[in-house]
Amino acid sequence: MRTRFAENLDSLSGDLAAMCRLSVTAMSEASDALLQADLELAEHVIDVSGELDDAAAHWEKRAFALLALQAPVAHDLRFMVGGLHISADLHRMGGLAVHIAKIARRRHPDHVVPDEVRDVFTEMGTVAVAQARETEQVLQHRDPERARGLLTADEAMDDLHRSLFTITQNEDWPHGVQSAVDITLLGRFYERFCDHTVEIGRRVIFLETGSLPEQ
Repeated sequence: MRTRFAENLDSLSGDLAAMCRLSVTAMSEASDALLQADLELAEHVIDVSGELDDAAAHWEKRAFALLALQAPVAHDLRFMVGGLHISADLHRMGGLAVHIAKIARRRHPDHVVPDEVRDVFTEMGTVAVAQARETEQVLQHRDPERARGLLTADEAMDDLHRSLFTITQNEDWPHGVQSAVDITLLGRFYERFCDHTVEIGRRVIFLETGSLPEQ
């Protein structure tokens, strides 16, 4: 029984990493759709978001079943509880990618991102995908030391997010209020995406060490 339980935990851990891969793909494709005004790609991100919904629901169902049948303690219980939080974070990451794709779809055939901020959003997409890929590795190996790197890795995204405010609030901004609103929302979606990876890092540290690091 104990061997089977350990195998189930390993399987659940792998499922979290697989969910993270889905969010990586969603963010990568959503960023491309945004920058290229690619309606087909935006529609694809929105259409496949149900895969992450199903994966999150399946993870929770399996986790609750193990909690009910096995009564785990100590490390195993931390994994189950922390994993439920991580699953929710991964689900929200996919949702944020969908929000980006929906803005690209709503403004099509126009480009949402003006030239003044194109480089910023290109870098935001790069940072978000890289952070999510590192999160996938952290989940795959459940390495608390590597997880600590996630706690500060979003600083680059925070700097990019702040730079958007400087640009859009400049009195010489030529694209009007609606464009500034779109840019502000998009910047927030990217920032929140990386915030969730930080939270996942904190949860991995907790489930492996028993201590939750400070915010």
